[in-house]
Amino acid sequence: MTLDDAYENAAHIDGSQEYPPRWAKEAQAFRDSLGARAQTGVRYGPTPRQVLDFFEPTGVSRGTVMFVHGGYWHMLDKSCWSHLAAGCLAHGRAFAVPSYPLAPDARIAAITRSVAAAIERVADEVAGPIRLIGHSAGGHLVARMACEGVLPGAVADRIRRVVPISGVHDLAPLIHTRMNDTLRLDEAEAAAESPACLAPRPGLPVTFWVGAGERPEFLRQTRLAAERWAAHGAPVADIYEAGRHHFDVIDSLARPDGALTREVLR
Repeated sequence: MTLDDAYENAAHIDGSQEYPPRWAKEAQAFRDSLGARAQTGVRYGPTPRQVLDFFEPTGVSRGTVMFVHGGYWHMLDKSCWSHLAAGCLAHGRAFAVPSYPLAPDARIAAITRSVAAAIERVADEVAGPIRLIGHSAGGHLVARMACEGVLPGAVADRIRRVVPISGVHDLAPLIHTRMNDTLRLDEAEAAAESPACLAPRPGLPVTFWVGAGERPEFLRQTRLAAERWAAHGAPVADIYEAGRHHFDVIDSLARPDGALTREVLR
């Protein structure tokens, strides 16, 4: 197995081409259903992609969950994931979904800073605790938010739980893939932006989550991050969800009783 194949998900998932249009359709229908409780295109920075969508529950919010999307840091945007807010909204939590600048226009370090800015924007506008969940590249990005020194102290103190889903937590192997023609990673940036190589914020609960049916490299990356952070004494767990692959592993977030909804709100 080559490194390129190790990180190739779509080729190993039956019907993979059906997922993006389904996500987009379900997300649009969900936004339409919320009416005034959906605020779209909220700006958090000066570049065109530094915008987020914000969904409010009925009644007074008990805090906010932010979902950071995947796409290997160079694809997709906030518009495909709105429906994943349903589970957390049902429990009285607001839900935010940012877009962020993409490679090759932005390096991964700049994308990290952009996600941090999105969290700061939400923290400025909404009271209460914040929980972070992200998928694939978004799993990497929320893990970076759990590292020391990324978020300002007052914002970091409000983060209650982080759930990286199917993340890439050691970026060094990507240097040797075709994807790096777009990402432009070098050894220094890979080390600086790899959560598995960094110290987590003390005391912050983190659950590394992955589908048990995913590519072996994603299982390895999840295990590596959990073991490295546990060695720092962090309160971490790693969960391998049976019967799930890289594309459907996020589905339970859309349900009030879904496994991911329960975990991020735990």
